[in-house]
Amino acid sequence: MTIRIAMWSGPRNISTAMMRSFGGRADTFVSDEPFYGAYLKQSGEPQPMADAIIADMDCDWHSVAETMRGPIPDGSAFWYQKHMPHHMIDAVSIRDFPDHRHAFLIREPERVIASYAVKRVHVKFDDLRYDRQLEYFEWARANSNTVPAVIDSTSFLNDPEAHLRALCDRLDIPWDVGMLRWKKGTHRTDGIWASHWYDKVAASTSFGPAVGPLPILDGDAAALADRCRPFYEAMRKHAITV
Repeated sequence: MTIRIAMWSGPRNISTAMMRSFGGRADTFVSDEPFYGAYLKQSGEPQPMADAIIADMDCDWHSVAETMRGPIPDGSAFWYQKHMPHHMIDAVSIRDFPDHRHAFLIREPERVIASYAVKRVHVKFDDLRYDRQLEYFEWARANSNTVPAVIDSTSFLNDPEAHLRALCDRLDIPWDVGMLRWKKGTHRTDGIWASHWYDKVAASTSFGPAVGPLPILDGDAAALADRCRPFYEAMRKHAITV
């Protein structure tokens, strides 16, 4: 039986480390933000390496969706797909993946905005789309027999193994100890943007330590966090606890 897992995450949210974790399994193939090229081509967002990413990727929304529903490229039992809700600006959406097992990775907006600003001077609501992530969660809940798995990254980093075991249980896949460690450096499954965005993950071999207090924001950054927080809180109520 082919099992496809769609992990819907915002940016700057341990999503690449989580992809590394699933890539450490012996039975899983991983895909890194397959709609990124289509998003950049349609939106015209001036993001780092945009032209190179567009040239490197399939930028046809429906073609990418068909691929994500198709055979697993290397014949593995499981296919972990790292997706970003803010990329989904065409007619294609979570609704095009009714047979996937959906999970959601969330993080406090204050941490996301502070981290994102390190890489990009300006961040706006459409770069984060907490509202769309909640919309997708509600759709997945309405179209399944269970509440979809939600991982709050801050809680997760307090005990990665316990959360990963719980996540595997919720996804109805076996636990694999290979999820706890990975090889240092970039991986063949990384998008070509890894050279810009993945420096910390590339230097790692496991999940990082627990995080400290929330960063203090002011001005536009604080206002943006306030706008995002209700959507985050609505999902946090469903986060896995261990």
